[in-house]
Order: sequence, then C-alpha cells, then structure tokens
Amino acid sequence: MEPGNNTQTFKFLLLRFSEAPELQPLIFWIFLSMYLITVFGNLVIILAICSDPQFHIPMYFFLSNLSFVDICLTSTTIPKMLMNIQTESKAITYEGCIAQMYFYILFAALDDFLLTVMAYDRYVAICYPLHYTVIMSPRLCGRLCLVSWVVSAMYSLLHSLMVFRLSFCPDLEIPHFFCELHQVIQLASSDTFLNIMMIYLATVLLGGGPFAGIVYSYSKIVSCICRISSALGKSKAFSTCASHLSVVSLFYCTSLGLYLSSAATHSSHSNAIASVMYTVVTPMLNPFIYSLRNKNIKQAVKSFYLKPC
Repeated sequence: MEPGNNTQTFKFLLLRFSEAPELQPLIFWIFLSMYLITVFGNLVIILAICSDPQFHIPMYFFLSNLSFVDICLTSTTIPKMLMNIQTESKAITYEGCIAQMYFYILFAALDDFLLTVMAYDRYVAICYPLHYTVIMSPRLCGRLCLVSWVVSAMYSLLHSLMVFRLSFCPDLEIPHFFCELHQVIQLASSDTFLNIMMIYLATVLLGGGPFAGIVYSYSKIVSCICRISSALGKSKAFSTCASHLSVVSLFYCTSLGLYLSSAATHSSHSNAIASVMYTVVTPMLNPFIYSLRNKNIKQAVKSFYLKPC
C-alpha cells in the first residue's frame, strides 16, 4: 500500500518492552521518573549557566546547547510511549511516525556535532590559551552551532524524505518503543536498497567525521598536556576537559552498543534496551557528570537554588 493514498487510516504499532499488563505500571513509572530527571537536570544546567555571567563563555554556551538538545531528544520518544501505556494503545500514525523519526535523527546528530565542537573548544583552550578569546569569538561560536543545526536538519530531512518513497502495509508492528529508522525501513514492502546505502554512507561521513575530529582534538590536547612541566599544571589542564571526555565516552560507548546489538542479534528486546541506554540514560546522566566533575557548575547550581527570591 502507498502510504500517501490512505493517510487517514494508515498507522504503525509500537510494541514497547513487554506485553504483560502487570508490568505496564512499573514501566510507566520508571520511564516517567527518568524523563523528569532528564528534563529537570538539563534545565537546571541551562538556567544556572544563563543566570551567572561567569559562564557566558564558549565552553558553557556549547554545554547549554547540549543540555537543550538532550531535553529535546528524550522528549521525542518518551512522552509518546508514556501516553500509549496510559491509553493502552500501541498505535502511532504514519505522519506521527515520520515526524518522530525526523526529530530523533535531528537531535541525535546534533548531540554528535555539539560534542565535536566542544572538543575543538577544549583543544583551543588548552593548546592556544593566549589566543582563546580571539579564536573562539562569539561570531565563530554562533556559526558553529548554526552549521551543526543546518547539517543535522538536512541529514534528518533526507532520511525522512527517502522513507516517504517507500510502500508499507497497514498496521505493521514496529519491534521498538519508538519509530527507529532502521526498524521502519525493514518493514517496507518496496525496495529499500537506496535507504540502506544512505544509512551506511551517512554513518561513515556524519558519524566517522565527528569522531575523527574528537580523536584528533584530544590527541593534540594530550600532547600539549604532556609538555607541561608541573604536575599541578597537568592536573588543571586535564580537569578542564574531564567532564567533556566522560560525556563523549558515554555517548560513543552507548552508540557502539546500540550498533553492535543491532548487528549481532535480531532480538527486538535487546535492541530496545540498547536504545534506552542511548536515548534516555545518556541524556539523564550528562547533567550529573558535569555537575559532579565541574566545580564551577556545581557551585552555580547551588547558588541558583540558594539565591534569594
């Protein structure tokens, strides 16, 4: 069936994690708790950075953007899942599925690009400290964020438009808790060769490119830190990028785990659990990593709460 001819009745069915009715309340409260923690934690980071003038520098500008993207990434998938559990429904419309897929790809790609930009920021700060304010000017920071948004939007739009050309049968079951691109493509009744090739090409270019940029930046950072004579100087230099390095490690480890679970097994349960780590757990942990490993952020959060009304 061509989806465009039956937009009023065409829908997918999201299978979630378990069909057992007695587990649905537990799943609902677990994911609601994780979602609220994610939104609250990242929102606190954003408000703390915006309210304190000392954080109006490139490093924290990019961090606030990352926190905003993490909120959006989680909001793309979890609210729909919670609503389906409450209404005891599995359905998502064709248009809703495409929209969810578009925004998920958009914010996931933005996460990748922003982490790369933050790695470049740390590279300039450590390797060229005297020229940092000149190189990382507000104009350059704005342009880097704008390019990240534009490239991510075009990348997401390309995948979404290519899904539009596919044909599907009605009421197909997606073995996932959201409309994941690869899972949707596998359900198509028409030829998906171009879609699969585009996924692989995009993974190499837009996945491998940013990762290579991060690796290059940190190779230069390590080389620069090793040339510092004092142990205190090395410790201070490393502490400025420890939080970012922790987030990068968490991001790419969960991404690799999601890819390996998809490639090594066809179990929908394993793939869904791996996706939870990537789409929910990582955005939830990012604020804690920056708060616990960055004394300035920790102090700003405390000041934000203790500030008199």
